[in-house]
Amino acid sequence: MIFQLDDDDIGFPNPTLAESDGLLAIGGDLRPDRLIAAYQNGIFPWYSDETPILWYSPHERFVLFPEELKISKSMRRMRRSGAFEVTLDKAFAEVITACALQPRRGQEGTWITADMQKAYTSLHVLEIAHSVEVWQEGQLVGGLYGIALGDVFCGESMFSQTPNASKAALIGLCQTQHYRLIDCQVYTEHLASMGARMIPREVYMGFLAGLGK
Repeated sequence: MIFQLDDDDIGFPNPTLAESDGLLAIGGDLRPDRLIAAYQNGIFPWYSDETPILWYSPHERFVLFPEELKISKSMRRMRRSGAFEVTLDKAFAEVITACALQPRRGQEGTWITADMQKAYTSLHVLEIAHSVEVWQEGQLVGGLYGIALGDVFCGESMFSQTPNASKAALIGLCQTQHYRLIDCQVYTEHLASMGARMIPREVYMGFLAGLGK
């Protein structure tokens, strides 16, 4: 069953009631308190300008434990070379814009709509959304952004304008030692090659509740 959200109530239905593809609810808005409530309940928005706001809670979650991060030999060499400089929260607006513009195989347009960019920038001002930037010769060439809930980081998107820049961003995030778990949301071969794996929703929710082991 897909639920219609009440515009005046920021609550969400039980995530276990989501459809097989993870779709749980439609409607509502992207006000900060609703977005925070969503992430606290393992729910995230994913939609386009052609649809209403769609809220998902997959039955399995694709996550990366920083201690399980796999760094290839070539990537280790690149990091030692000093080709990239990695920073945190230095250019959030630029990162989310670049993520929206990043071409993606099999995808037309972007799900990072203008409203999404505005909403997550508001969360950045509240120090809830964060970015990792990758620089090369003073130019922004890669990065990622997401939501921090205690020691869980909910990754939203990443971009790369030069080979390995997005990998450098993810490695930089893992090496902050701020997070026990990085939520990658949905499967990609790119992230699987770096050690991300599926876990059941109930295990993921345990981490959100501070119960993960």
